[in-house]
Amino acid sequence: MKNIILFLLLFSSAIPAFSCTNILVTKGASADSATYLVYTNDGEWLYHLNRTAAADHQVGDSLDYNSLSGKKFKIHQVAHTNAIIGFQMNEHQLAIGETTFEGRLDLWDKDLPLKYWDLMRLALLRAKTAREAIEVMTSLVDSYGYGSEGESFSIADPNEAWLLEMIGTGGKGNAVWVARRVPDGYMTAHANHARIGEFPLDDPDNCLYSENVISLAIEKGYYNPDSGEPFRFNLAYDPPSPEHLKYTEARVWSIFRRAAPSQEFSPDYHRGIAGAERYTLFIMPDKKLALQDVFALVRDHYEGTPFDMTAGIAAGGFGNPNRPRPLSWEIDSTKYSWERPISTYNTAFSFVAQMRNYLPNEIGGIAWFGVDDTYTTCYFPIYCKNTRISEPFTKGDINHYSRESAWWAFNFAANFAMVRYRDMVKDIQLLQSELESLFVQQQASIENDALSLNHEDRIALLTDYSNRMGEFVHQQWVELGDYLVTRYNDGYVKDSTNRIRSKTYPKEWLEQLIELEPEKYRIGE
Repeated sequence: MKNIILFLLLFSSAIPAFSCTNILVTKGASADSATYLVYTNDGEWLYHLNRTAAADHQVGDSLDYNSLSGKKFKIHQVAHTNAIIGFQMNEHQLAIGETTFEGRLDLWDKDLPLKYWDLMRLALLRAKTAREAIEVMTSLVDSYGYGSEGESFSIADPNEAWLLEMIGTGGKGNAVWVARRVPDGYMTAHANHARIGEFPLDDPDNCLYSENVISLAIEKGYYNPDSGEPFRFNLAYDPPSPEHLKYTEARVWSIFRRAAPSQEFSPDYHRGIAGAERYTLFIMPDKKLALQDVFALVRDHYEGTPFDMTAGIAAGGFGNPNRPRPLSWEIDSTKYSWERPISTYNTAFSFVAQMRNYLPNEIGGIAWFGVDDTYTTCYFPIYCKNTRISEPFTKGDINHYSRESAWWAFNFAANFAMVRYRDMVKDIQLLQSELESLFVQQQASIENDALSLNHEDRIALLTDYSNRMGEFVHQQWVELGDYLVTRYNDGYVKDSTNRIRSKTYPKEWLEQLIELEPEKYRIGE
């Protein structure tokens, strides 16, 4: 219970507002017939990964919840709850992610108790499949009300992937919502903007929705049924603006363009160009995606596009894609903003859930977990029935640096790399690639060993393996930080023989600098 309370205190005290990126890949779109769910939690906070054991409860027990306005509520308990890892995945290979789209703020009822993170946790505790999770979440808000702003939830199990979008009713209780199943062989992504537009009203196998989803929009004036236009959830409840699209749909575009380059997705929509075609909800990737392909999709600063954050004068002399917050500003009544990339230093943690229906749950479900920026993190496997969590990922204080904390080890390396990003990120990603490739190569062997054991011994083997790999990753990143400080010191770079070398700015950046200020640096004749 202590761990649960600590988790809730940490999460509710540092909610990442209007951030995060998700990807869903169906088993028919993956190379290993696994369903994948990717969740980046882009909040600047130190996350303590924990495990909650399965438990039985007395009938009549209740859970205490507070609304954002401070009102107290009791939520009914169920007879049995599942074991869960963090708030990523449960023992039945059910995984959940989210991104906040805010939407119509007049519909946000802060007097109601259940926030989006409450719904995610309760669904993992109470459901075994994605469809069951949708039922748990929507029945809870029907009974107790929804106390968060607009939210997109990724929900997946070894057989299905669903996108559920939900927003409040502005004081009427419950919520409005719609859920769509991702067709097998397809994938989708979302990033702080509601993605479900028009949806079928008579296909319960593939689309579910609340009874009030259209009527509330009509009542509030968000949709006119006499307009001749079909009802679209996202236009009604999360109307776009150019600023909003640039911040959100650019990430979806970049995921789609790299998963399916043959489809030549236009940047016009995320640049807010009037009349531009919206990105389709589901796409078929050009090739079936392997695990490391999925890792790669969340490592992106728009490299190689007109929006490349590693290029141009704003990236400095060493191609640093990171921009300080806030991302937008105003000068002389004109608005400007930096790009919002998928990879950001604000990320607290991310995971890639791999769910396989052809293996027992204790082997088939893995949360590939990493802390800090997706571009410089290293994913290691945590099996869904593990009974312990690797210690470096359970500790740390955001106010006190500690080499014993994995979060701090990764943050140290990534932050120091900003001094000379173009060079140091290569060293970081070399180690990242080596370790992730090692884990992927070892996966078949360790899982075959587990298959030869009984249920309890399998769990013990996989728990021990995951914990050793987590400790190994942490130690490698501590040593990487030491290496970076030693090699890149006082503006110099040590070569392979540890000889100090001068290495100036790239020629193309110096040329841009001179173009901006030609006289400032000129030496006279």
